[in-house]
Amino acid sequence: MARKTAVRRQEPGSDDYLYEPTERRIRGQWFDRTIVDSERALLVWAPGKPVPFYAFPRDDVRLDLIAASLSPSRSRPDVWQWYDVTVGDRRAYAAVYQLDVEGLDDRLVFQWFRHGETGPGDEVDEGERWFEEESEVFTHPRDPHHRVDALRSGRHVRVEIGGTTVGDTRNPVLVFETGLPTRYYLPPGDVDFSVLEESDRRTSCPYKGTARYWSFVGQPRAENVAWSYPEPFAAVADIEGYLCFYDDAADITVED
Repeated sequence: MARKTAVRRQEPGSDDYLYEPTERRIRGQWFDRTIVDSERALLVWAPGKPVPFYAFPRDDVRLDLIAASLSPSRSRPDVWQWYDVTVGDRRAYAAVYQLDVEGLDDRLVFQWFRHGETGPGDEVDEGERWFEEESEVFTHPRDPHHRVDALRSGRHVRVEIGGTTVGDTRNPVLVFETGLPTRYYLPPGDVDFSVLEESDRRTSCPYKGTARYWSFVGQPRAENVAWSYPEPFAAVADIEGYLCFYDDAADITVED
């Protein structure tokens, strides 16, 4: 019998759109009105894009609250029609589109949280909310194949910025997230906050929650070098209040 060969698993590559049905009920609101409510959505991955999106049957969308976009010059090779969300005299520019992709061209796609894409009279993201069942989702849809594990560890982690030690712990939480480098979260008691200053920056993650940021106030000053989740989602509850530092802004040493 021929001997078997083991090869390292690779992420599948494809030039095609990939999709799968979801049993989750998906709802989207704009300007305090429900624009889409569906139990028949498809989760879709575009070629080369790591984050999926939902494509909805037209029957599950309030077609009376969308209209052909006021900016038809906007173009994308895979889109043949853009729509604005319109509620009374309020309008969200190019928030919906119809793909020119066989097998998906009978569905509508919403751009989640467009982060500054504006048009004439546009009110970006005002009242925009998304739900999977009754759980609110932020930033982008959750990928069912994306995993995040927060594990307590006994490794010795030391963090320095510009030669200054800003953190030293033997009780970190390690976060392993699909497609990302391992992140080392330090207990607040093992961080020197005298050289850190909280900034106004906030970001949201659909898997972990809303993060707050800190800047290094030593020499030279470095903005937004660390972050933490004061109220993380239950799946990563062990990182609550812990600080993590960008490895391109700090020197992070990890020892067994």
